[in-house]
This record gives sequence, structure tokens and C-alpha cells, in this order.
Amino acid sequence: MSTADFVGLIGVAAYLLAYGLLQMGMLKIEDTRYAALNAVGGLAIIYSLLFNFNLSSFITQVLWLVFTIVGYARSRSRRTQPN
Repeated sequence: MSTADFVGLIGVAAYLLAYGLLQMGMLKIEDTRYAALNAVGGLAIIYSLLFNFNLSSFITQVLWLVFTIVGYARSRSRRTQPN
């Protein structure tokens, strides 16, 4: 197994862990750990795609990462706004 494949598998594990913990109620969407797991997943899979490129997967991962960043930023801004 190549390093790129191993890093990609770490990304898959991060995605699945985030989703599983969310579904089991152990994480909330607003939780920083949820965003971090999704970001790690996206970055790791993008890294692996640099060595074994697939355009549709690359676009999916880039957009997943963008959505994660936007969602995290919105969540942070809601927490810091005074009520």
C-alpha cells in the first residue's frame, strides 16, 4: 500500500467517524470536532487523489471541504454574536 493510499484511508476513516458520531448523538453539527474530522477527511482524500487522480472525486472532496469551512465559520459567528 502506498503512502497516498494510506493517507486516503485515514480520510475515509475521519469522514465515517464524524458521520457515525453525529448519528449516534455523540457529536453535534456545531461541534468543532465534527468540522475537524470532516476537514481532515477532505484534505487526506484530496492528498491521495493527487497521486491517483479522479476528477469527480476531486471535485466532491474540494466542495466537501469548502462546505465544511463555510459551516464552521457560520457556526463560530453565531456563537460569538451577543444575544
